Amino acid sequence: MVEGQRLIPAGVPVGIYIKTEGILVIAESDFEGLDHSRKEPARYLLRAGDYILKVDGVELEGKKQFTEQVAASEGKELCLTICRDGQTFDVTVTPQQNTEGVYKLGIWIRDNAQGVGTMTYLDEKNGFGALGHGINDTDTADLMEVQSGSLYKTKIVNIRKGISGTPGELTGVINYRKEYYLGNIDNNSEVGIHGKLDQIPVQLADVPAVLVGHKQEIGVGRADIICELNGKRENYEIEITEVNYSETKEKREIVFEVTDPELLATTGGIVQGMSGAPILQNGKMIGAVTHVYINNPTKGYGIFIEEMLK
Repeated sequence: MVEGQRLIPAGVPVGIYIKTEGILVIAESDFEGLDHSRKEPARYLLRAGDYILKVDGVELEGKKQFTEQVAASEGKELCLTICRDGQTFDVTVTPQQNTEGVYKLGIWIRDNAQGVGTMTYLDEKNGFGALGHGINDTDTADLMEVQSGSLYKTKIVNIRKGISGTPGELTGVINYRKEYYLGNIDNNSEVGIHGKLDQIPVQLADVPAVLVGHKQEIGVGRADIICELNGKRENYEIEITEVNYSETKEKREIVFEVTDPELLATTGGIVQGMSGAPILQNGKMIGAVTHVYINNPTKGYGIFIEEMLK
């Protein structure tokens, strides 16, 4: 972070699409073979969290291509180049036929993810940060390795209020047509997604930049979060109750409670899709919303903006 740095507090919803680095294995399983016995060709060879990068030395473009290559193998051994826990190596596996005669490996795979989140900030070069936490696979819970990604305009069409034990959610419509494209996602890390915009959301055209606040400046007391719920970008009042300076993987450094009556009436507090909403205190941007208390949606967590700017 640069002393005196200014950022535009965003708080607008965005559609997120990312393509993984290779094909992500989300689970291994067995299936019934032609002889009606259980088949599990990938057992002990592949596991959830592996990324399949190549087949017989040829780089993979997507899930469809990989599935077609396995089906066309005619039961011949395949050499898969995989990445596991940062290490790349080859494994050989022999596809087997299911009851329909189709060659399979017995794995569940994924090559992309999409969803709705909130943009946190824009810098003077149209660089953005969003979410305040990384995009993790819903099945493996691991941080997804991103090959490429895009940000799109989105519109919130439904709000499910949060109640104790069940987090609420913002539902948005993502249109992947060219005119709705906002920019590239270059990085997915534990502190959020980052990239550069090709066009500025219309809601931010006249929003002034504010100073970035150091974590040492954050105090218990009144603050605001910015988000867009009903087609209008608004400030909502919160109360910061705790500031944690110790390094934690969960990035739950700012603890707060929603006190704004309008926000409580609309969402019940913090809901899924609000991750990334900027937190301001004393006119400075100090952080972003990251999580909600599952058992109390009026309470939430935030990450220091300094962490997102590293």
